[in-house]
Amino acid sequence: MAETSRLFTKGFLSLTIAQFFGAVNDNLLKGVLSFAVASGGLWSGQLGAGGQGYVGLCLTIPFILLSGFAGQLADRTSKRRITVLVKIAEVFIALIGFAGFLMGNLWLTLAALLILAIQSSFFGPAKYGMIPELVGKEQLSQANGSINMFTNLAVIAGTLAAGPVYSFYAPEPGSSLSPMLWLPGVAMLLTAILGLIVALPIPKLEAMDPELKINWNPFSVYYHAVRDMAGSHLLLVASAWAFFYMIGMLAILILPDYRDLLQVTPTKASILLGILGISIGIGSVSAGLISGKHIEPRLIPVGAVGMTLFFALLGLTPLNFTLVAILLAGAGIFAGFYIVPLQALLQHLSPDDERGRFLGTANALSFIASSLGSLIFLAARSHFQLASNHVFLICAALALVGSGFLIWRLRPLITDPALRGN
Repeated sequence: MAETSRLFTKGFLSLTIAQFFGAVNDNLLKGVLSFAVASGGLWSGQLGAGGQGYVGLCLTIPFILLSGFAGQLADRTSKRRITVLVKIAEVFIALIGFAGFLMGNLWLTLAALLILAIQSSFFGPAKYGMIPELVGKEQLSQANGSINMFTNLAVIAGTLAAGPVYSFYAPEPGSSLSPMLWLPGVAMLLTAILGLIVALPIPKLEAMDPELKINWNPFSVYYHAVRDMAGSHLLLVASAWAFFYMIGMLAILILPDYRDLLQVTPTKASILLGILGISIGIGSVSAGLISGKHIEPRLIPVGAVGMTLFFALLGLTPLNFTLVAILLAGAGIFAGFYIVPLQALLQHLSPDDERGRFLGTANALSFIASSLGSLIFLAARSHFQLASNHVFLICAALALVGSGFLIWRLRPLITDPALRGN
């Protein structure tokens, strides 16, 4: 084990930057596809109203089916080896995306997104399980704050790039630009290669349970893990963590429609996604700094209340670009306050030799919640014909009711002075 009391070791920096490039690719591909299938996009109507909900499902379903297996693999195998292998796979997936965009084929590009999600589902438990092996337990809050910050910087980079990349790929009618059909694929390929290069310096890590017998039935894995987690506060922590991703998926799916709602370019609409990513990063780093060398669960209810307020305002206030940007920034900062202590608690409460299995199950729960977010968005847009900005009211209601219930049940952890080092 390479655990150390220092935070910014070579291994942790390599992991953080490798995660950065992986998240850039996820969000670049998802962003370009979302603009293409959203109102006014190149492939608008091919997936029906709210078609970006199907894009969201392509990104979440593989995590539900594979996270249990991926978590076991992270316990049985070196997490460093898994990381390098998934980064090699990402290069080949980028080539599939390149072909899909070059041919103008929606289904091939959706297939690339689906395979990229499969690759990411194997990276998740290894990535989060590796953090306590690369840094000391007293650094968990700051490590999670830092990796969340870089992840959200990646969300910013990917989503901000998605707007102009889409605009060059499919120029607006009447534009003098010629379509650059190669651009999305080349951007993905270069990002994947950089991610592989920076992953190589991660130090060798021993498998935590090399004799583990793999259970090939993912639902059996989840059942046993949930049963074991229910014996402590882990299941409630994992549920509160997953709940965040349902709300987050709803918010992310709403924002591409602001291109039509605000009558702005794809590039300007992608700025809104970038603002949300920046603010979550700021909130995550702030949560890590406030926590110091301990875990600060009291930030969880603060984050839930802030998200409820700002999402409600997004659903109720007039459609104005500046106002929407300010409210998104507020929601993002409080989202960072909510997620960082929950992430640190998941790692802190999981036993070393079962961390991969538990984190894999928590990952699956988060993507089940994300899939529910996609389905809620599809129902709100296509069945109830709700305007996209009013879907933020659903986000606010979920943050208030769901998070409130889970936080009430987590009172013993939130008020535990031992976690805060008191």
